[in-house]
Amino acid sequence: MTTDNIGARIARLRDFRGEMTQERLAELAGVSVDTIRKLEQGRRTTARIGTLRKLASALDVELERLLGQPTVTTHPQTDDGGLLALRDAIQDVDTLPGVLTDTNLDEDPDADAWMAAAREATSLYWRGQYSTLAGRLPLIIRDGNRVTRDLSGAAAEQAWARLALAYQLAASLATQAGHASWAFDAVRKQLEAAERASDPLMSGMGVSTLSWVLLRQGRWDQAQQVAERKATALEPSFSRSTPRALAVYGNLLLAAATPAARSDRHDEAREYLNMAEAAAVRSGPVRAYGTAFSTVDVLTQQVNISIAGEQADHGHALAVAARVDRSAISRPVHSAAHRVDVSHAQYETGDWDGALETLLEVERDQPEWIRYQTLAAATVQEMLEAERRRSTPLRGLAARLGVDPLA
Repeated sequence: MTTDNIGARIARLRDFRGEMTQERLAELAGVSVDTIRKLEQGRRTTARIGTLRKLASALDVELERLLGQPTVTTHPQTDDGGLLALRDAIQDVDTLPGVLTDTNLDEDPDADAWMAAAREATSLYWRGQYSTLAGRLPLIIRDGNRVTRDLSGAAAEQAWARLALAYQLAASLATQAGHASWAFDAVRKQLEAAERASDPLMSGMGVSTLSWVLLRQGRWDQAQQVAERKATALEPSFSRSTPRALAVYGNLLLAAATPAARSDRHDEAREYLNMAEAAAVRSGPVRAYGTAFSTVDVLTQQVNISIAGEQADHGHALAVAARVDRSAISRPVHSAAHRVDVSHAQYETGDWDGALETLLEVERDQPEWIRYQTLAAATVQEMLEAERRRSTPLRGLAARLGVDPLA
């Protein structure tokens, strides 16, 4: 067995806990001890994504750590940019009570130039250009805090709203890179900035981001609850509400649906999606608060919840996916995420060649983004486990995603 595969990580984590036997882990996770034994012995290199989530929870680690997800960007960064610089911008020590602020700063940034840079950052995220974004976002956050300090009135509220979106990007990027604790701090800053912007809809988007961060931390019940409660608080009048209000409400419902499905509460998830679809029909396509909302977003989420949990219905997922007009998906990263869901459903229904073709297509479109996707890596690992012939394209993709084909 190699020294850095899922089985080896499980064994190390058990050893770290001292008295945790394979049998005890199986009991805590609710999985077969035979599965754990085969993983640790290298006779299996992976398990279904639901099984891996249970093992990660029982071992008290995030799933991304168990899978060995990359936590670095692909391009070298400077002291002013990169993931560590992003951490320092999110967890800014100068904002802590009792800490003396650094007074040796350059001249204040131009507010208009900063606003333009912050808008471009949103575009970088949705294009999947994480390394470029990581290089720019720390300075955008630092400059944003200086810009908001010097403004007042309506101009200040506009700047606080843009800073809230910058923190939303920081939370999203940190989560994708496997740094969920930084992401939680960024969401807190996003919600604080939304309050300063006096914008309850921006606060709603902050809670939607929070729900996603909690989901990636494995805190499914909390992820569902915070999104549902905020959606209820912001529930609009369909006859009088603006498209933006309907979009925020709908995004919160989409956020609540995923953790509900992960917890096998599929009836609740479908109810959320039915309400979201009604909002999308009423609102029409909307781009607001750094995200988008439309009927196609609801449809792709139906695919996503169909592959979630122990009660996943992969055939239904593919049937729904056949109705998705991919040209109507406005964000490249969203399109890629949808196709990763489709590839997993293809694999689970026996269409291995189709699944590989879909993943390779996504990699061609989003070569950097796909490296951070847990579901893509897990699907490739399952395909390696089950392959009956040596597939050069599959093994090449596995190597690029950091999946060990030799375990």
